[in-house]
Amino acid sequence: MKKPIDRRGFLKCMAWAGTGLLWTMKGGILTGCSLDQTTTGTSNLMTDSPDFSFAQLSDSHIGFSKEPNQNVTATLQEAIRLINSGTPPAFLLHTGDLTHLSKPEEFDTVDQLLKTVKTDRAFYVPGEHDILVPNAYNDRYGKQSPNIQGPGYYSFDYQGAHFIALVNVMDLKPGGLGRLGPDQLDWLKKDLLGRSSSTPIVVFAHVPLWTVYEPWGWGTEDSAQALQLLRRFGSVTVLNGHIHQVLQKVEGHITFHTATSTAFPQPAPGTALSPGPMKNVASDKLRTLLGITSVRTRNHQSDLAIIDTPLTS
Repeated sequence: MKKPIDRRGFLKCMAWAGTGLLWTMKGGILTGCSLDQTTTGTSNLMTDSPDFSFAQLSDSHIGFSKEPNQNVTATLQEAIRLINSGTPPAFLLHTGDLTHLSKPEEFDTVDQLLKTVKTDRAFYVPGEHDILVPNAYNDRYGKQSPNIQGPGYYSFDYQGAHFIALVNVMDLKPGGLGRLGPDQLDWLKKDLLGRSSSTPIVVFAHVPLWTVYEPWGWGTEDSAQALQLLRRFGSVTVLNGHIHQVLQKVEGHITFHTATSTAFPQPAPGTALSPGPMKNVASDKLRTLLGITSVRTRNHQSDLAIIDTPLTS
């Protein structure tokens, strides 16, 4: 089991949170610059014509109506407005907890809102809040990919990159770690079989695939087996939600990136008695702690540029 990130390491990572960032990954090394740099010309990262871009949303929690955000529908709409204000992404990834209680009306609201995103396709994985009602999630999204398996894991290819959707929230206990399970791991092994090690791989799931903070269940107990299958690839990016804040980690050629929520922030690992919505957040501060992630691939390179954008700065 990997050691959880210490507070010094966390603060180093969180120095980037709450700002718009452009990230590039080269050989597993993640480097970043602020969006101010890209607009003032001090970085050439945005001058390369990308092969394609995609956006990531996470933890929308439609149906939540308590402190610090009593209108999560409005903040999701703001996130969508940010996406639509730029070049349309090739597709959208949502990394789970679309709803708060997996009620039909909550899924209806999410569906209607996400249809307003200017993109051709959306892909989803469930969060633990999406499976509170049996079959509610799969009835909605169970046919999103031709090769969907079991509780909703699948893969697809797009312009030379291979995308893998994993599910690690089934039977998730409060404070317990996520779990992939032997069937999913066996499927993953077969899915990767025969693929060139130069293929860019993007994995997305709800719970982080590295142990952020074990006492709060912020990790996946059998992730090491999945990561071992991915280590031969030269460029692997793992996108997650669940913890409602930006953290990055690099292990060899694998870069881990957790996203902010569009609904509410959670405390830094170990800085509160338990995880959950941060309640004492000033209204003018809330939107600096919520946001979206966009990712670009660059022509003929395995680099990924990752940008985190708050709803307001």
